[in-house]
Amino acid sequence: MPDLPPSADNPSAEGDPDDRSTGAGSSGLPPEIEQMLARLTGGPVDPEMAKALQGMGIDKVDPAMLELMTGQMQAMFATSTDAEPINVSLATDTARRTVGESGDPSVGDAARRQLAQAAQVAELWLDEVTAFEAPGITTHAWSRAEWVEATMPAWRTLVEPVAEGVGRAIGDAMRTQLQQLGEGALPEGLLPAGMDPAQLLGQMEPMLERMSGSMFGLQVGQAVGALASETVSGTEVGLPLVADRSVALLPANVEAFADGLAVDLEQVRLYLCAREAARVRLFSEVPWLGPQLMAAVRDYARDISIDTDRIESALQSVDPSDVNALQSALQDQLFRPDPSATQRAALVRLETYLALVEGWVDVVADRATRNHLPQSAALGEAVRRRRATGGPAEKVFAGLVGLELRPRRLRDAANLWAALEARHGQDARDAAWGHPDVAPTAADLDDPLAYVDRVGTSTDSDLDAALDELLNESGGSDGEGGRSDGEGGYGESDR
Repeated sequence: MPDLPPSADNPSAEGDPDDRSTGAGSSGLPPEIEQMLARLTGGPVDPEMAKALQGMGIDKVDPAMLELMTGQMQAMFATSTDAEPINVSLATDTARRTVGESGDPSVGDAARRQLAQAAQVAELWLDEVTAFEAPGITTHAWSRAEWVEATMPAWRTLVEPVAEGVGRAIGDAMRTQLQQLGEGALPEGLLPAGMDPAQLLGQMEPMLERMSGSMFGLQVGQAVGALASETVSGTEVGLPLVADRSVALLPANVEAFADGLAVDLEQVRLYLCAREAARVRLFSEVPWLGPQLMAAVRDYARDISIDTDRIESALQSVDPSDVNALQSALQDQLFRPDPSATQRAALVRLETYLALVEGWVDVVADRATRNHLPQSAALGEAVRRRRATGGPAEKVFAGLVGLELRPRRLRDAANLWAALEARHGQDARDAAWGHPDVAPTAADLDDPLAYVDRVGTSTDSDLDAALDELLNESGGSDGEGGRSDGEGGYGESDR
């Protein structure tokens, strides 16, 4: 029989079979632990780290517990060999598993035909009430898992800046704490003699980066999965999540929304198609809007910090042997840091744009459907109630970004667009989206009539001249510009 290579069953061809110190890296650790650590740190286990772990008794852990721990860690990191701000594979798998637990029926051909027909009708209605044109009448009838797959790239783009900020803040906080420690600061035997605790950081950083990416991926997956279980369309959250500018509905969720409304399902489908098609037109015709939303998130992420005192306080009340409770406590503290003044300003800007999007959709969908759907008003009220009790956008942003959409802002935005249309017509209503420097602000939502009056003091030629001047001064819009006239700027006072 040929010699067997070292393995868990045959630790070595030489020496005592019970001596597992001759494993793959000869670190003195059980092969399972050594392999797991090598995978996490991206290379051979450092001898000093191995000694520290042996001093903690890691080599004497119960084999069954060791196997369970190894399996859990390998499952968490198996999908990522390089550190990422978000473990996207884990996020997608978690989201799909979440929707699968609540049931996710596949979409049949009949549902796809019904959606295509409803979208064609809704687009014709919208042609009559908005100057924005449809980018193309294409539709998607998605299951919840299909919505997860289609929108995850957009979620990654949206949330990754926040994840990078959180990961950076965690590293900075640990670096600060370790640099303050010296030899003898930790209990005797926890580290090898003469080892500076600050030296641990270099060994731990790759592992921490993967842990941060996996924890954030898990949270993103849970949030997106929960959202997929209730959102009725591709962009109901008010963000351009669907890459191909198509009208997308989730038939199973549309049916769930229609239950209890005492409204015919066909009317519900047509009304929701009109809302979704209006959003698609808006994002297609206003190219600066998506970049502005992303810029607000980046501004928020850039100033993220971690309150280490709050983390320590939370951990004091958690049983360290309860892994789930420990992870929950860390997530609650790590991913909901107290916002700074800069972050609050970014959140106000993000909230304002999202409110303006939904307010515009409210008005346009009402104009498009009120002469065609007998229950249009009732459906509009049902959507407003759904939003007031905490709709999909509010739940997702509260968990991922720390933003809570206020229904009052959405009502104010709808009032502003309706008043602008009533005074100056629907073309003026849509023209207000012409440039971020002339779009309504948070201050304008506080006093919609003053905004309408201000728009009325300028003729169309004056507005065109002002836009030309702004574009000439900035050399064109980069999608992240702010108001340049000093009026209605975004700050704490606008919140």
